[in-house]
Amino acid sequence: MKIYTGTGDQGETSLAGGARVPKYHVRIEAYGSVDELNSYIGLLRVQKINDSDKDFLEWVQKCLMTGASVLASDYQNSKVIVTGLEVKDIKKIEDKIDAMDKNLKTLSSFIIPGGNTVISYCHIARSVCRRVERKVLAINIPRKQSKIFARYLNRLSDYLFVLSRKLTDDFRIKEIHWYPDKKK
Repeated sequence: MKIYTGTGDQGETSLAGGARVPKYHVRIEAYGSVDELNSYIGLLRVQKINDSDKDFLEWVQKCLMTGASVLASDYQNSKVIVTGLEVKDIKKIEDKIDAMDKNLKTLSSFIIPGGNTVISYCHIARSVCRRVERKVLAINIPRKQSKIFARYLNRLSDYLFVLSRKLTDDFRIKEIHWYPDKKK
């Protein structure tokens, strides 16, 4: 398979199934943003974190690939239907959040992102995930698979937030809290 085909040189690309759309189409923007998120998750995964977190992040990356393939599919014309994510995938993230959260201090304020490079990567991935979720919702594909993917992204951003807190604890770094009435 050639890397370049020249078929997109005029500003269009194909959805899986053959439909041609402009490269700035909302669907292309959405799955391109999923690719960006997946790259940040990959950057986070190769940092000095424990193997359990690395394994879970690799699973997340595979889920993101599945979700992107749903967004890239032109179901009306496609001969291959991507099954997409399932509710059990959302549940798996929720279980992971709950397991991490039970070992963390109760949060009563906003947290200012940072701490170290690894934690900052986690916060970047979280904020990109929120943007991706908005882009996926803007497409409004009336299919169960895209709605589950939007829910998955919502939960994934929650997971990334809790992971940032867990990593802060793992690295023994003090969280910086923000309170609306305090300037310091």
